Amino acid sequence: MEALKSVLDAFFDFKAYVMLPIIVLILALIIRMKVRDALLSALKLAAGFAGIFIAFEFFVEAINPAVEALVTERGLDFPILDVGWPPLAAITWGSPVAHISIPLIILINVLMLATNAAKTIYIDIWNYWHFALVGALIFSTSGNVIIGLIATGLLAIYTIKLSDWTAPEVERETGREGIAISPLSSVGLLPYGVGVNWLLDRIPGVRNIDYNPHKRGDKHSVFGEPMVIGFLIGVVLGVAAGYGAKNLLETAVLIAAVMFLLPKSGGLIGDGMEPVSHTLRSVIQRRFPKKKNLNIALDAAVILDHRSILTAGLILMPISLIIALILPGNKMLPLGGLPALISQISVITLISRGNVFRAVVAGIPLVTGYLLIATKLAPLITRLSQEVGAEIPTTAQITAFTDGGNPVRYWFLELFRGNPVAFVIIPVVALLFFLSHRRYKQEMAAGSSN
Repeated sequence: MEALKSVLDAFFDFKAYVMLPIIVLILALIIRMKVRDALLSALKLAAGFAGIFIAFEFFVEAINPAVEALVTERGLDFPILDVGWPPLAAITWGSPVAHISIPLIILINVLMLATNAAKTIYIDIWNYWHFALVGALIFSTSGNVIIGLIATGLLAIYTIKLSDWTAPEVERETGREGIAISPLSSVGLLPYGVGVNWLLDRIPGVRNIDYNPHKRGDKHSVFGEPMVIGFLIGVVLGVAAGYGAKNLLETAVLIAAVMFLLPKSGGLIGDGMEPVSHTLRSVIQRRFPKKKNLNIALDAAVILDHRSILTAGLILMPISLIIALILPGNKMLPLGGLPALISQISVITLISRGNVFRAVVAGIPLVTGYLLIATKLAPLITRLSQEVGAEIPTTAQITAFTDGGNPVRYWFLELFRGNPVAFVIIPVVALLFFLSHRRYKQEMAAGSSN
């Protein structure tokens, strides 16, 4: 076990933009892609993911001074610092649950594929930490590794199954066949997105509102460009922060630049994965004719070239800041996790067929939940981060706006803590799951008829 832990620790020292391309390269060579094609696919994937990381880090550096100026200008006090997802990953990999979780999740995926319970090959090992985190949190409060592993396994089953249901949505909206979305933070919200759309479809007038920058007809509109939306949001943020013309325009241009770079990086990831996905599907279906419509699950970065996803995430950023300022019980201001809103809202935007209005309507209560949950879990996240030696840039408490406030993971955590309210919610989740499965069947039928 100690040897396995050492190997896994060494492997996870690599960044995601190194780790995942290595996995994809090995997979491509196993399925006998040409060496040249395999290398090009892996390098496109690596460059695309590196671009996403660079853009997000650049984004945080661009808005950090503006948000700090906003807090100072308005005389606000938010004692909990949003530092984003890195401390959560550190907590996960520092827990004994994590190293057992990796072979456990691989085994679960293999069994689900073998029994036709799933059609998704979940190769995104980096994002396994999304499952293992709930196990680490449960272990930290209960001291029971078995219960932590059970929670991790159930959350993995939930996410892998929902990844199946994203594949027809990805194909319809982006044209990419055989690609599913992997992270719990994105795909775990699919039932919620289906529920919101089901509700909006039944409200006269509202159901007819459709703002979709991704449609071909909107590409000629200036407001169909995420880069323009990013510039305008930078202007609004600069005004709120009390900036002069120089700092205001610099901030606006930097945010516009990030919104230009993100879809380019996302498109590169998609271009790299398509030949691998097609080859893998053909190889498996040739050897196992009954295994049809298999998918490869990838990070939501693969669809960040979708204009509606970028626009919805951008619009939700200032909305999140406004909600944080007025929400009773909230003690944090979104910062480190703010750019993650783009990937978090991605699947909901696909479910909404690119309708930004619907995605933003769904995002408002979601953001509220993120803030309250992240605030509540701050003491636990701070303590565990200190225990694993994660770097904490302040003596105050820390949390993570989106990943720390994820409602699905928090629901699982409260279920295993025995919270009665969490059990009361089960029928609601079951209903949303049913609606999601029905939608998946409809999408698959529509796809096969085209």
